[in-house]
Amino acid sequence: MLWFQGNSMQLAKHSFQLLLRNLSASKTALPVLTLFTKDPCPLCDEAKEVLEPYRNREVDITLPENSAWYDRYKFDIPVFHLNGQFLMMHRVNLSKLEKQLQKLEQQGAGG
Repeated sequence: MLWFQGNSMQLAKHSFQLLLRNLSASKTALPVLTLFTKDPCPLCDEAKEVLEPYRNREVDITLPENSAWYDRYKFDIPVFHLNGQFLMMHRVNLSKLEKQLQKLEQQGAGG
């Protein structure tokens, strides 16, 4: 698991940028990364900063229409779904994210 502080955050952003650039160059539909959050959430703020250039979707679990997500994740935010499936929680795990993105890229390439 990667914890983002100082230069590690910059390295993580660069690594993630390269991976997404490769995915979009492959003409594969870009995956949707969903962040489940609430306010206040310092870990969510950290995750949003790292992933800001690639922000696809964010779900505020405190809104009435998201009460099912609140019941499920109120003690576990931030939570991430990739293409609608649970991916990770609490901290951004770039290794896990990269593996899943590569898997999607291979599936999109027919492999």
